[in-house]
Amino acid sequence: MSRLEAKKPPLFISEPLTRDAVSQSLSLLSGILKSSYGPAGRLKQLHNGVGGCVCTTSQSSALLGHLSLSQPVLRVLTASVRNHVSRFSDCGLFTAILCCGFIENFRSLNVAPFTVIKISKHLLSLCMDHLKSEACGCRVSVDFSSVETLVCLVRSILTSKPACMLNKTEVGHLTSLVLKAFIFTVPRHVETNAVLGKCVVIPVKGGRVVDSTVLPGLLIEAPEIQLGKPLAVKRTGSNMINIALFSVSMSGDGSNPEEGTIAVHHGVSLEVSELNQLLNVGKQLVKDEVGLVVCQKVMHPSLKQFLKEQGVVAVDRAGLSLMEPLGHVTGSQPIASIHSLPPGCYGSLKDLCVESFASKHFLHLIPEDTVICSLILCNRSETAWDELKRVCETAEHVLQLTVKEPLALLGGGCTETHLASYIRHKSSSLPASTFRDLGCSQTQYQLVAEGFCRSLESVARSLSHDGEEVLTDVVYGHCWFVPPGSPCVSRWSGLVSKCGCGLRGSTEDLSWSCLQGQSGSPVLQGCPQEPSVKAADLRVLDCFSAKCSGLQVALETANLILDLSYIIEDQN
Repeated sequence: MSRLEAKKPPLFISEPLTRDAVSQSLSLLSGILKSSYGPAGRLKQLHNGVGGCVCTTSQSSALLGHLSLSQPVLRVLTASVRNHVSRFSDCGLFTAILCCGFIENFRSLNVAPFTVIKISKHLLSLCMDHLKSEACGCRVSVDFSSVETLVCLVRSILTSKPACMLNKTEVGHLTSLVLKAFIFTVPRHVETNAVLGKCVVIPVKGGRVVDSTVLPGLLIEAPEIQLGKPLAVKRTGSNMINIALFSVSMSGDGSNPEEGTIAVHHGVSLEVSELNQLLNVGKQLVKDEVGLVVCQKVMHPSLKQFLKEQGVVAVDRAGLSLMEPLGHVTGSQPIASIHSLPPGCYGSLKDLCVESFASKHFLHLIPEDTVICSLILCNRSETAWDELKRVCETAEHVLQLTVKEPLALLGGGCTETHLASYIRHKSSSLPASTFRDLGCSQTQYQLVAEGFCRSLESVARSLSHDGEEVLTDVVYGHCWFVPPGSPCVSRWSGLVSKCGCGLRGSTEDLSWSCLQGQSGSPVLQGCPQEPSVKAADLRVLDCFSAKCSGLQVALETANLILDLSYIIEDQN
């Protein structure tokens, strides 16, 4: 068939970063991300304009997932950040803001992109070497024998998202629950290849946050279970409860395409045959002393009634998301056919009881030993609950990452300003051989280093949303915030009490400089001092693994975009 319209040639866009449309889009995205950053970040309301749900959030995963971007450059940037978030769950906004800062600061330099990329990679290696060294002043060791640092880490994550709408009491309650849930997921008997368990979040929307709780084992919503009546459940001779887990539909409608083609003889009712087969399965389950049957999909009412009469608890519509944790909790293998029950498919439970939360009834599956727990999460509205669920899942993931690498970084902008101070000091004392190896002049190196430091400081400045003056001290390189409307004074110590992370106090003999504007902080006479860290003094901590990855992803993505010479778009 011939084409109705001639094929159009592709569109070639040379030097995309010099185009006004790209610059304006990048600046707009950067502004959206910066205004969402931190505990005082402004919320964004996202919807598609043609109906559907409305998302109110300041989280990077929700923001970038709902934004529709037309510029290829921005799609590259957001794809990199979303990939980082999918692996680490945390520091998405940090990564995106820093990447935008690198692009904006580096492209304004009168230095060839190839040279900028080489120098920036060297600066990144200096940062990473510093962060991984024992002498690093913005790194904190996490001691799992004490909860102080872990509490600070979880609390920092919970308070960073204002859409959760939590007060101080609720933050403290949820911090304890998240830590308790995490401890439940740690195996009691550590083996060579120990695997952490999972926390399943159970939604209870409309309840009070302080009514949230965590229970070992698994909860399955069971609206048909009546509270107050004793739960009669069939047990084995060893007083355990056998469980059968079905991943196939047990509705009796014969609509299981995975079972193949069914040939029906004349005069035979397919529905009756299916029901008879289901009842045969039920009889086999009773014979095998099964006490609990859970079906991922729908179960025929007649089968449920038969099982109930035999003392077997039956739950259907469990859903796909519960199948994996159900297998972990009970040791059962999902049964994929109603025509055969494979040997060894049953699991077991220690006990089974009924729990009720905010008019919802649940079956509580209590195993002998498990690394699965249920976090019953309550919040006042659906919007706040959605945001809180994402935050709690992030906190759990951060704790898992911290087990693998028991370190944290100072929050509140202090790591960014400390690194900027360190790079300024380090870059001012490099030997001439470094510039020869990089193929650049000392002037070019200093220009790129200054752009690198300004990008880091722009992240710290993004924490200010109400006109606070942002400072850095010239001793430790920490970040400080002066309340808006404060009088102009010659000494800042009368206006600030603690730095962003809470580690340093204004009672020390410090001097400060402003971070506002493009001049940056002055080069220190020496390397930033490394203060001793006391967990009790800390107010804000960040995940070490997530932030280190974010720093690398931000620079690598910025360098990729800076190196773009052409964008080729298909017009058909």
